[in-house]
Amino acid sequence: MLNHPAARLPESAHYEQPWRIHDLAAEFELEDVWALPTIGDRDDFSRLVRLLTAPGTAENASTLTRLLFAARKQIGRLLRWDDEPNEDNAALLRHRLPDDESPPSSPAGSDNPFLPIYQTDNEWAAELVNRTVHGVLHLGWVSDSDGRYRGQLAVLVKPNGRLGSAYLLAIRPFRYAIVYPALLRSLERKWSQSEPGRPHWQCT
Repeated sequence: MLNHPAARLPESAHYEQPWRIHDLAAEFELEDVWALPTIGDRDDFSRLVRLLTAPGTAENASTLTRLLFAARKQIGRLLRWDDEPNEDNAALLRHRLPDDESPPSSPAGSDNPFLPIYQTDNEWAAELVNRTVHGVLHLGWVSDSDGRYRGQLAVLVKPNGRLGSAYLLAIRPFRYAIVYPALLRSLERKWSQSEPGRPHWQCT
């Protein structure tokens, strides 16, 4: 049976899956793994990717997240945290793809700082590089013995020195108290609205 669909999962839930990201981002640390409140059929993964990557999905999940992201952008602009270090351009994971494979494009109108790396029928990954961290969002589509599927989100990080480690430590309480709960509720609502009548879980 599936784990509770709106819960933080143990690291094994990520590593036990044969994801492509394991080899591509082997030097990254696993920060979080979450079961998403999105249950569907085998072919529903692309719908989940569209919902998660839609412009403003995380920022507009709640009033608090809008304020938090706005404050973060202002502080990042002031301290130049979001400047992309030139020396890290070659380290982008999308550059590790085979020569005959191109990364997917970002959705039209998206201002998301994460750049897509790859997408398969059950995996999607995107990355962000700035002066604090090289981060990866990994989205997977996990099956259970009953033939159902659900989304699973993992966050992988590679801090840039002491600044990056301190930054990740400082934002962790905000992510757990504000960002993740709001994002999960927003995804649950959008998932049920995108396909009326499909079974879905209610976040608590």
